[in-house]
Amino acid sequence: MDKQTYADMVKAASPPTAVFGNCVRAFFVGGGICVLGQVLHDAFLGTGLARDDAGLVTAAVLILLAVLLTALGVYEKIGKFAGAGSIVPITGFANSVAAPAIEHKKEGLVLGVGAKMFVIAGPVLIYGIMASVVVGLVYYFVGGGS
Repeated sequence: MDKQTYADMVKAASPPTAVFGNCVRAFFVGGGICVLGQVLHDAFLGTGLARDDAGLVTAAVLILLAVLLTALGVYEKIGKFAGAGSIVPITGFANSVAAPAIEHKKEGLVLGVGAKMFVIAGPVLIYGIMASVVVGLVYYFVGGGS
């Protein structure tokens, strides 16, 4: 069987993708998460917290909510419905750390939770940290460091 025949078979067997519907669901769910974050932020500002402190507390509350929803199995359903709309905000990152940890808790705290916690998020963290180190070094040596 040649590549073209195989590609035609895969295309015929694959269900159609509702790109527009997926984008709409992602937009509204991701936007809803962001609106929730803004409402929380404004509420924390209303309690007298400084702007930076309100932002930190808002992020912590959103992370806590995402971890709780992950533990209850709700965030997975949201993710299946919304796709990227649930992955892009900070809640998606919290889910990507919590889900493998919860899934592997039966293997123990060290080999289960500790080892599997960063299976998904680990490469993203490593790339981000290394990229920031490289950019910082280039900035320091080439043009702005003192």
